[in-house]
Amino acid sequence: MPQDALNLAGFNEDAAENIYENRRRFLKLFRGEWTLGACWQTHSADVRIVKNVEDARPPEASLGENVYCDALTTNVPRILLGVKTADCVPVLLADARTRACAAVHAGWRGTLQSIVRRALERMAEEYGTRAEDVRAAIGPAALGCCYEVGHEVIEAFHERFTDADHLFRRTREGHALVDLHRANREQLIAGGVSGEKIHVAPLCTICRPDLFFSYRREKRVHGRTGRLMSVIGMMSAKR
Repeated sequence: MPQDALNLAGFNEDAAENIYENRRRFLKLFRGEWTLGACWQTHSADVRIVKNVEDARPPEASLGENVYCDALTTNVPRILLGVKTADCVPVLLADARTRACAAVHAGWRGTLQSIVRRALERMAEEYGTRAEDVRAAIGPAALGCCYEVGHEVIEAFHERFTDADHLFRRTREGHALVDLHRANREQLIAGGVSGEKIHVAPLCTICRPDLFFSYRREKRVHGRTGRLMSVIGMMSAKR
């Protein structure tokens, strides 16, 4: 249950004091002082620029995050950009040349809208990032072994991408398993990121409830679930 684990988000399913205490403990794992910047995720393709430390912090009276988007990017040192997942795909992007980074939340809707490509574009616009300089990490998510979707998702992908067939493996009439890890990796490569610089954690959140929160598995059993958080930040500014 969320209250018994290191739940880092989901204010509507766990007490705020639990989540804030878990975040405090989480931040203690990082050397020095860091500010956590996160967002209220809406399965969009919106990318927010975090310009300074104050920009990263929610107002004191705010319960949880008060900025609505699904990706964050910054070049400010000592800010940890975080995205929250419990089956969706977390993608972290780092540009050592410009010292810019991004955290991306890519569920099937975000993947459909190519949110990782949009994050690369915003990094290029704001910081002069070149895709060939980017290193990417794709974290644990619901994988093609377990993540079954219905005809509406299958049809939406085929309408958007002419080569979407290879992302699906049919299970029953109108349903298929979808590989969002593969989809996001291919979108990064199409955006100019070298395949050798994309690191993928081959772990399924649905398969491994001993390690990860899974919305699909735990929501069905317990009625609620916690959230993982994937973070990225630069220790120092560009020289």
